[in-house]
Amino acid sequence: MAQQYARFWGLVKDGLLGPRQVRELADKLGLRPTKQRGQNFVIDPNTVRSIVEKARVGPDDVVLEVGPGLGSLTLALLPRVQRVIAVEIDPILANALPETVATYQPDSADRLTVITADALDVCELGTLPTAMVANLPYNVAVPVLLHLLEHFDSIHLGLVMVQAEVADRLAAAPGSRVYGVPSVKMAWYASTQRAGRVSAQVFWPAPRVESGLVAFQHRSPPEEGATRQQTFAVVDAAFAQRRKTLRAALAPWAGSPQRAEETLILAGIDPSARGEQLGVTEFARIAAAARLL
Repeated sequence: MAQQYARFWGLVKDGLLGPRQVRELADKLGLRPTKQRGQNFVIDPNTVRSIVEKARVGPDDVVLEVGPGLGSLTLALLPRVQRVIAVEIDPILANALPETVATYQPDSADRLTVITADALDVCELGTLPTAMVANLPYNVAVPVLLHLLEHFDSIHLGLVMVQAEVADRLAAAPGSRVYGVPSVKMAWYASTQRAGRVSAQVFWPAPRVESGLVAFQHRSPPEEGATRQQTFAVVDAAFAQRRKTLRAALAPWAGSPQRAEETLILAGIDPSARGEQLGVTEFARIAAAARLL
């Protein structure tokens, strides 16, 4: 059956999906992409080849892919890595993916695991992933990324495609105009950098915004004596009133402006500074200082 499908569709070089294959797969499944699930499928083989190259994954990696959709990126990953664990919320797409892989990459079919689930609900996997490579649904990209990094510290590197402005925020450094909560929380888990832009024209349907690639590499969290939850509470409070000084912005969190000032001074932070000036280590230091008062 797989060979019959292959002859009907006509294989793209390297067994990847091109525009015609994506449309025919969608027609076969009766699929109409929905904005609710952020479904924009890559139709350009060169794009997925480039993503895999930039991800720097190799034959020993177990790659976690979120939102594989019709399998464009999955097919590019499988020949390069030990295993791909694909988490797909849409049961129709999840059920179809193994057949697509058997058609286009028959030698790789036994190295694919498909899990039908919302990525925000995934806290355990049968095999620990070592890397994450994904075209993340735009509407939940940041929550999904942070959730998976929280639960799988085995992920040592990754490359994700997100909306361009989200990519800028994730990779922003302190003092940047777009530096904010996603920037700080991402820095808790990894060092992050922009890895390129992706044109809307390589997707079907084409989104109204450009996409960006974000590369990251695991690093240990700050050793300041504060937990992730404690540090993130400070981050959320600091950016809830972005234009205020930390003394004012952290007052609700600390209990009063005076208490916030005392905490900041103990942490070695200027109370007149603003949240966008601090890195994740400084936020962890503030959280640790609060425990001493």
